Amino acid sequence: MTQPTHTRIRMFNTKDTYPNQTLDNDLCQAVRAGNTVYVRGQVGTDFDGNLIGLGDPRAQAEQAMKNVKQLLEEAGSDLTHIVKTTTFLTDVRNREPVYREVGKWLKGVFPISTGLTVVALGQPQWLMEIDVIAVIPDDWTPPAKA
Repeated sequence: MTQPTHTRIRMFNTKDTYPNQTLDNDLCQAVRAGNTVYVRGQVGTDFDGNLIGLGDPRAQAEQAMKNVKQLLEEAGSDLTHIVKTTTFLTDVRNREPVYREVGKWLKGVFPISTGLTVVALGQPQWLMEIDVIAVIPDDWTPPAKA
């Protein structure tokens, strides 16, 4: 049997994370393939399943970016390695608060960015979702943990 070419980070099954739906899919929050990290769409829900910021797109974006930061670190990367973001909004009027919050986290990073307004996300209370791709430089070493 061959070794996988990637590392899965925070594997889960949708029957646990979406108890109100009849899904049974094996997924993960992030994948590291070589020096590239792909982060699944993050929303205003923490890793314990608690929604942060009901009705508040800025607060949901803040939680989503906390998740992105943590997942990148678990993959041996960090926010400065982000090369692309894709942001989904359920209401175009939420663009400014969401983009302002995301912008705080990505100041000085300069990724490319795609933004979409969609009819709905996976749960009706989610107002935004962001996924990212990061590329880790060959000579980069993660900082020592305190």
